[in-house]
Amino acid sequence: MATRRVYKVIFLSQGELFEIYAEGVSHGSLFGFVEVEGLLFGERTQVVVDPSEERLKTEFKGVRRFYLPLHAVVRIDEVEKEGVARVSKSDQDSGNLASFPGPIYAPGSPSGDSGKS
Repeated sequence: MATRRVYKVIFLSQGELFEIYAEGVSHGSLFGFVEVEGLLFGERTQVVVDPSEERLKTEFKGVRRFYLPLHAVVRIDEVEKEGVARVSKSDQDSGNLASFPGPIYAPGSPSGDSGKS
């Protein structure tokens, strides 16, 4: 029996830190983007409703797959089971998070370093 894979994806978007759970994460077909599909949200049988998770459910309603720019991804973990999806204010100004340097160029591109001198 195949085990179901679950990924926790943490990314920055418009000054907020998003933590979501998904069934699939890959490099996708768009250069410089991470493809995320099969979003997972908590059980609807819970008595306590998390407003942050409800906001994400509304924002991603009807979305089967989306693409994140590489520089926005903070971390991707494969976890045993899904947790609570949440949105929080980014602590980027306090020095707790650092963005990847940019821009990213393809090997051999006129603006990138192709390793040739």
